[in-house]
Amino acid sequence: VPPRVMGLGPVPAIGKALSRAGLSVKDLDLIEINEAFAVQVLGCVSQLGMSADDSRLNPNGGAIAIGHPLGCSGARLALTAARQLQRSGGRYAVVSLCIGVGHGLAAVIERV
Repeated sequence: VPPRVMGLGPVPAIGKALSRAGLSVKDLDLIEINEAFAVQVLGCVSQLGMSADDSRLNPNGGAIAIGHPLGCSGARLALTAARQLQRSGGRYAVVSLCIGVGHGLAAVIERV
């Protein structure tokens, strides 16, 4: 996304990851959006067609609550999502983060 809308990078990244996996937002049991600012998640969920109070969204708290360690956010997200899928018995999760300057990253995790 253009750098002026920094923070929304997870939206196209999530769309691309879901497309590659043959999934949609409706198929997900867990959605982890890593945020440096609380308002960032609101913009992302709005563009993803979700509600901010969706129970699948950051159910254990996001980066503000749990932390977003420098250089380790991806690992923290993947582990948090894998553990939550295990606890809940869910199958699919998507994890995403804004890298800055309009970039985003996302991955789909499947519990088998």
